Amino acid sequence: MLLNSKPRLELRLIGLCTHLATHRYASKSGDKVSNEVLQQMEDDFKNLSESKSKSLLKRHLTKEIFDKLKTKTTPSFNSTLLHCISSGLCNHDSGVGLYAPDPEAYKVFADLFDPVIEDYHKCFRKTDKQPATSFGKGKDFENLDPDCNFIVSTRVRCGRAIVGYPFNPCLMEKDYKDLENQICAATMSLTGEYKGSYMPLTGMDKVVQDKLIEDHYLFKEGDRFLAAAGASRFWPTGRGIFLNDAKNFLVWCNEEDHIRIISMEKGGDLGKVYDRMVGGVEALGKKLKFNRDERLGFQTFCPTNLGTSIRASVHIKLPNLMCQPDHMEELAQKYRLQIRGTSGEHSEAKGGVHDISNQRRMGLTEYEIIKEMHDGIKGLIAAECQAKSS
Repeated sequence: MLLNSKPRLELRLIGLCTHLATHRYASKSGDKVSNEVLQQMEDDFKNLSESKSKSLLKRHLTKEIFDKLKTKTTPSFNSTLLHCISSGLCNHDSGVGLYAPDPEAYKVFADLFDPVIEDYHKCFRKTDKQPATSFGKGKDFENLDPDCNFIVSTRVRCGRAIVGYPFNPCLMEKDYKDLENQICAATMSLTGEYKGSYMPLTGMDKVVQDKLIEDHYLFKEGDRFLAAAGASRFWPTGRGIFLNDAKNFLVWCNEEDHIRIISMEKGGDLGKVYDRMVGGVEALGKKLKFNRDERLGFQTFCPTNLGTSIRASVHIKLPNLMCQPDHMEELAQKYRLQIRGTSGEHSEAKGGVHDISNQRRMGLTEYEIIKEMHDGIKGLIAAECQAKSS
């Protein structure tokens, strides 16, 4: 039976939440994985193996690796392999299907994480090391679309984790509140163009909430991939958004990562948007201690966001290229870009607007990633103009 069926998924999520809650306070010396959890993993692994899933989880979670990792736990938070793979077991249509329940999981379950990381980030091997942070200057990049013929808006964001805390599957209600208090205090200390206000989700007026979501400022609950990974527990406790007065800089609190720092504005001035994000990251870094691993870079909940954790994206209209999907995909591969729907991953394009972003986050500095993104979008616009004239 497919795990994607609604009754089965609901039962799996109930079972997972129970497992997560009971294991958060297990012995830090590392309790054994229960027979019940082992049996659940065995059953779900068998179903995944027999499925037509094209996820990176299925590709790299061999029987040998599964048997090697299934009884391991992380030393500080007692996370299990089930915490890591639950989303991919529930959702066979996942692209990746793997999340880290705490920073230690990347080492304890390295036999699974390392090949997935190398596959996704293209050639970042287990012997490689993330370069030191180097932001450079956004002013080096000219406006990609000064006449606004193609690019609707530009956004640059990064994720960060606060030292001393696990990730979503192992956070308890008190942890969410503690993190929110720290992040709220840090954002409210911002000055100048970053000055603004923090709005908690708890108690937020639904009209206000819906408007923020509609305007692409606020995240929302309901993503089944994140829910199956344990990222929606105790919702909306500890979640919220900081928005500056100009509404071009925002901070998400406890959505997917502890903190998401985002700069955005209409048009295609990637360099300007990038500089604003960098300034916000540096200011918040003076108040909060971010978790950075010597090899993997900034550690985050999803392995796709390691390294710099930077995702630069544009909402863009390329009507002629979009009529040539195979050619569009070739160009995306050439420029190392990722094409998504208007509202991001797992969404549809609305009004011909696609979300296009850099695919790689690792193995390059922050500056190099923005340059790769800038050059790629510039190449797509040139291809669109050529397609229009031919």
